[in-house]
Amino acid sequence: MFFVSTTKKASVKRASLTAAAVGLGLVAVTACGSDSGSKASDSKSVTLVTHDSFNVSKDVLKDFEKTSGYKVRVLEDGDAGQAVNKAILSKGNPQGDVFFGVDNTLLSRALDNGVFQPYEAKGADLVLPQYRLAGGEKGVTPIDSGDICVNYDKKYFADKKLAPPKSFDDLIKPAYKNLLVTENASTSSPGLGFVLGTAARYGDDGWQGYWKKLKANGVKVVDGWEQAYNEEFSGSAGGKKAKGDRPLVVSYASSPPVEVLYAKPQPKEAPTGVATGTCFRQIEYAGLLKGAKNEKGGKALLDFMISKKFQDDMPLQMFVNPVREAAQTPELFRKFGVRVDKPETMAPKKIADNREQWVKSWTSLVLK
Repeated sequence: MFFVSTTKKASVKRASLTAAAVGLGLVAVTACGSDSGSKASDSKSVTLVTHDSFNVSKDVLKDFEKTSGYKVRVLEDGDAGQAVNKAILSKGNPQGDVFFGVDNTLLSRALDNGVFQPYEAKGADLVLPQYRLAGGEKGVTPIDSGDICVNYDKKYFADKKLAPPKSFDDLIKPAYKNLLVTENASTSSPGLGFVLGTAARYGDDGWQGYWKKLKANGVKVVDGWEQAYNEEFSGSAGGKKAKGDRPLVVSYASSPPVEVLYAKPQPKEAPTGVATGTCFRQIEYAGLLKGAKNEKGGKALLDFMISKKFQDDMPLQMFVNPVREAAQTPELFRKFGVRVDKPETMAPKKIADNREQWVKSWTSLVLK
């Protein structure tokens, strides 16, 4: 997403979802929200462990605290990959009560390592069917979804009188040679999601051949989303300042509303578009941590995160789609966001069975 000051970190919802498969190094933990000095074991406080892009409106959070009687502490544990790794390292003696931010590309790792204890949040039955786990696991609750997609710089393609790409197939055409920048699949959540999207599209036997063609067509690979979107991509506000020269970038279908929301003055049309035939669906989950010191408070927090009030608040706080039936998305999000009707998807078990080998194969194929 679009980089802004720390007071507006919600707009970088996905900027720090990097390092999806990095080593299990310790990371710094930041306490924010209310009463950061209180102890996690305090029955009057409940601790949410998450990635450092979590955000919620102050009035929405205060309403939960007033209604439930719990003070919420938020421990930001780095990007999504780091946060999951830390949760695995501390399983049984967790830093908090609830973990939010594990997505479908990494969910199997958390479940296989016994990070969560079973709990079905109140309201989980109102989650739209397409976001529910096929196996009906009660260890986690779907919270939000987003689509990893190639974004394009509208001005560049208009100036060149070139139609922007629409699909994975388009990206390997000569007309788009040296135009795309993507993230490293071994160090970036959107980078990994993009690779999974190609595996879903071309199959176990075809995705490597596709990447050979994409490499030959000049795809550029950088470590993470922040560099790709805010430095290399010519269509973002950050990319323009950095004089980025790549008009195609792997980002999110919800990136265009950010470019509108934080622009001054706000444009009537988003400066970036989305190639909807290049998308892979990402779903984020939350769960009650095994060994949570405040199970009751953790369950109340999970119930809150699937409530209509929290779900309605998410789109312009974290730039993601709610998963609950009848949740409302703000007009700006609806107007400038791009709806993806047929994203590529993959079962968590298939991701679990193939992720490590696919990343190794991709690394050997693309980076060497």
